[in-house]
Amino acid sequence: GSVHLARELLFSLAMEHVTLKPLLYDEHALEPHIGRETVALHYGKHHAGYVQKLNELIAGKPEETVGLEQMIRRSEGAIFDNAAQIWNHDFYWQSMHPDGGGAPEGELKEAIIGIFGGFERLRRDFLDAGTAHFGSGWLWLVSHRDSLRITATPDADLPLRYGDTAILCVDLWEHAYYLDYQNDRARYLEAFVDHLANWEFARANWKVAQAQWSNAATSTPLLRQASR
Repeated sequence: GSVHLARELLFSLAMEHVTLKPLLYDEHALEPHIGRETVALHYGKHHAGYVQKLNELIAGKPEETVGLEQMIRRSEGAIFDNAAQIWNHDFYWQSMHPDGGGAPEGELKEAIIGIFGGFERLRRDFLDAGTAHFGSGWLWLVSHRDSLRITATPDADLPLRYGDTAILCVDLWEHAYYLDYQNDRARYLEAFVDHLANWEFARANWKVAQAQWSNAATSTPLLRQASR
């Protein structure tokens, strides 16, 4: 009856596999900086491929019942690689906006001035770090304790493993930019910062990170001293 069907539905929702989150904009929305073909391939093949592979890997295993972040913290090998790549891509798509780019405003702007001396210094350091990174990986602006930091991680690695909070990220794998920029990663990174960076998303992440740090420091007074 209906009660039995409802129970089956609740069970299926509880056991739901990892899913491919929808993009928040059309595939062509990032043009001319990132083309429709790049987004279609990147999102529809690479990102979707990680989702499909992870679901195959965790089928019938304990990981099937936990969230993505918990899976990342607990796992290693192929399960970690695919889970982390899904998380990274989810964050990457949100790190861009068709009307993005330029400098941020508000509290994040003030933090950048206080930590880097200004947006132009942050921009230069961000571009330098991404261009210098060897091979595949990810470029991040992260909240480290009560400060901001630029970091690059290899392959599928991500700040979550090290206790940092991601603020903004760029995919450094060649499939993210090769169709539009060939091997000119520097030009791709400039396009990201100048035309695509979603600073509203970054501001929201910075606000959350600051609240978390404030709560942690309040509950553990020695924590703030230890960070210095």
